[in-house]
Amino acid sequence: MRLFSLVVLALLPCLSLAEKKPVTVDAVMEASKAARESAAPITWAPSGSTFAWMSGDDLLIYELASKTRRRVLSVSSLEHGKSEPSPEAWRNRRAREETFQWLPDSQGFLLHAHGDLYSARLSGGAPVRLTATREAERDPRLSPDGRRVSFRRGNDLYSMEIASKRVTRLTRDGSQTRWNGRLDWVYPEELDLGEAHWWSPDSRFVAYLQFDVSREPLYPHADLIPEQPVFEPQRYPRAGEPNADVRLGVVPASGGRTRWMNLGSTRDALFARVYWSPDSKSIVVERLNRIQNRLELVSADIRTGAARVILREEDPHWVDFVGDLRFLHEGREFIRTSEQDGYRHIHLYTADGRQVRRLTEGKWEVTEIVGVDEAARRVYYLSKEASPLENQLYSVSLDGRDRRRLTKAPGAHDISMSPDCKYFLDTYSNLQTPRRRILAHADGAEYSVFLEADRTFAEEYDLQPPQLFEVKATDGSVLYARLLRPAGFRPGVKYPAVVLVYGGPGSQDVVNEWIGPSVEQLLASRGFAVWQLDNRGTPGRGHQFETAVYRNLGPKQLEDQKTGIEHLISMGFVDPTRIGIHGWSFGGYMTMYSLLHAPDLFRAGVAGAPVTDWRNYDTTYTERYMGLPAENPDAYRRSSPVHYAGELRASLLLVHDFEDDNVLFQNTMQMANALQKAGKRFEMMVYPLKTHGTTGTYRAHFLDTLVSYFERTLKN
Repeated sequence: MRLFSLVVLALLPCLSLAEKKPVTVDAVMEASKAARESAAPITWAPSGSTFAWMSGDDLLIYELASKTRRRVLSVSSLEHGKSEPSPEAWRNRRAREETFQWLPDSQGFLLHAHGDLYSARLSGGAPVRLTATREAERDPRLSPDGRRVSFRRGNDLYSMEIASKRVTRLTRDGSQTRWNGRLDWVYPEELDLGEAHWWSPDSRFVAYLQFDVSREPLYPHADLIPEQPVFEPQRYPRAGEPNADVRLGVVPASGGRTRWMNLGSTRDALFARVYWSPDSKSIVVERLNRIQNRLELVSADIRTGAARVILREEDPHWVDFVGDLRFLHEGREFIRTSEQDGYRHIHLYTADGRQVRRLTEGKWEVTEIVGVDEAARRVYYLSKEASPLENQLYSVSLDGRDRRRLTKAPGAHDISMSPDCKYFLDTYSNLQTPRRRILAHADGAEYSVFLEADRTFAEEYDLQPPQLFEVKATDGSVLYARLLRPAGFRPGVKYPAVVLVYGGPGSQDVVNEWIGPSVEQLLASRGFAVWQLDNRGTPGRGHQFETAVYRNLGPKQLEDQKTGIEHLISMGFVDPTRIGIHGWSFGGYMTMYSLLHAPDLFRAGVAGAPVTDWRNYDTTYTERYMGLPAENPDAYRRSSPVHYAGELRASLLLVHDFEDDNVLFQNTMQMANALQKAGKRFEMMVYPLKTHGTTGTYRAHFLDTLVSYFERTLKN
């Protein structure tokens, strides 16, 4: 165990500590808003010379040649009617419905606002309103040639010729349970599939997924805030229950019969990605089996629907799917990442699925392919080669040689590459540096500063410097942890501590990034030591590190958390009788599991939106890690906190949004019921939101509730 990185207070200049203000709930809310604005996603023009982004209601563009930005229009100024409210109450927040799309000439764009579509030119003039219907147009997709736009009304697909505004209906069998080009809840949430229809490269066809959700169970949400309650059922398949039946079709953009691709049984198959071949003659689909331990790359002929498997991957645990296939050389080859060697790396294949070579290898992870420059024969990617706690940009030749690191600043980098791979926008921060955004040449040389680091919060508020630690797990694995000491720290004093936890697959929390005013800093400002550790099961450390929790969620994670807390206590300044724990979602689950399986370790816990029985959570996530309930019943029972309610000894606050679309409120009600039956006292805070987290004024209320609760339970 060793301390390997410490941010010294001298890096926060200007005011002395005595003059700086303590972090407050208002400061956290203000900083959160500023952080969202400073990381607004951009959309590159096809030419690579310009990009656009939304700032509030305004559309802005940045021109690289002049290094200038300007406002193009305000969305609120667009003429619009009154589109009917969408009936899709539970449309997943992860579905990617684009507000802005460039035309191929990079001089015009398509806008989606107020439920209608508009076209406009950078040269000026009023935007042209393309649709004026009472029913909203959804999920618009511009054709590659820029002449048409496809979209959905209700559960059917349409195509519009932009010049004439002539609309063609592409499907006619949409219904309440048959959705053409519309995703169900699970696909975008757990497979990160953000769209359900795709244009062919030659702009002649539209491929689309059709979801038959008739077998997916309905969860009975209800909005109880209006004078008259509103019944708002959600299609939500829980572990072991039926998924949607999904099939893939191709229809001419000018209208006509759909040709269905023969991809095998739609029952219990997951079509996780869809790619058109560059010649528009075939479609490649990444297909997973239900429990996701087998992935097949399937190529289908759009004329006949005939399909063949060109690549197969299997894993004794699960195939950690990403979906980042890129065609090369007009479709003669493709690259994609795979964990087949234990760490995610980039592989080159022929069109028929034969592996040519690995482009990267080593005991570190490639996290994302961000660009391919075929002319220069280089692939650009983010990886953790420098450190498991950082993302850095690299490039490598298509022959697997000449690997170069392009970003130099330590920390967490997020990259948006221009289409021609000549420039990239680098958004990064580290423990010492607030978020900064720079434009750079392809070789990494800085071109211009797009957004300078804002040190206002660091200069105004008494932010505690984070420390990063290495802790050894019982199996010898290195675990990374982060500590914030309490404000006004004095040696020899024993302080209460709050353990923040997520602990599940899919989220790495301990990284080298800036921590401005946040829940961590808020707790530290109130006199708590704040500790966070990424246990086995979390990503970024290789497949073996993550699969340690396979078919047995809970025990390994808690074992590592206990090891981390022992290390925290060994530093000598934490009172071992005054330790609390808090997490949200999987972290809420870990909070409940930890309180009940290590009852003597914690005095208090705040469980936010906890999964309390994995049979209540969705099919795709749960079955990937736990298998089917019928095949692994004992582990499902052991992992469920509701069966151990009688072990509660700590103070407990349960927090949940009543209409949470992700972790259903049913989890908290079942936990409350079990605790009541066991005669255990606890507290509960319920918010009337339809989200998986608190937002707006409710967020401020929750933060105040969280801190007040720990002050009440840990400071006496």
